Order: sequence, then structure tokens, then C-alpha cells
Amino acid sequence: MNSKPVKRQSSSSETPEVGVYECEVHLKFRLIEEKQVVGDRDHLLETLLDAVACGADDYLDDLQVEVTAEELAEIQASPRMRRQLIRLRNSREFL
Repeated sequence: MNSKPVKRQSSSSETPEVGVYECEVHLKFRLIEEKQVVGDRDHLLETLLDAVACGADDYLDDLQVEVTAEELAEIQASPRMRRQLIRLRNSREFL
């Protein structure tokens, strides 16, 4: 997933707090959608996440939504993620 951290506004020179999280999402719902979307797994996932973020409507009945996030020790992250953490902490743009 190519998500970016939310940019924070900070008036002090403190280093922003970022961490590594393990997230788990369980979704169960009924959806009215074009058949071609359902056949493409990546497009379907994007469509489902957008639909859930917008909330239930005439095209979506959410039956079960469970989300958990647990902070992990940085050492448990991949080397690529650890490098990204360092970049974020050193970035003036992130401050």
C-alpha cells in the first residue's frame, strides 16, 4: 500500500512522532457494483476501501467492520520501512 503519513503542523522544533504499526482489517458487506470491477482484485480492494470510508449508502450494506492497529518495535519493520522512518524524521517537509 502506498499511503503517506499525514503532514503535521508544528510550531516547535520537535521531531514528529512516527511509528510502525501492524494493521488488520476485516470487512464484510454487500455491494452493488459493476461485474468487471469485482474481477480485478486490486481495483476491487480500492473500490471497497473507498466505499467503506464514505459510509453505507444505497449501494453498500456494511455487515461487519473490525479494524485493529498495534504499534510495533521499529526493529520489526523491514529495512525498507526503517529507512523510510529515518527519511521522515530527517525531513523538514514533515515538520
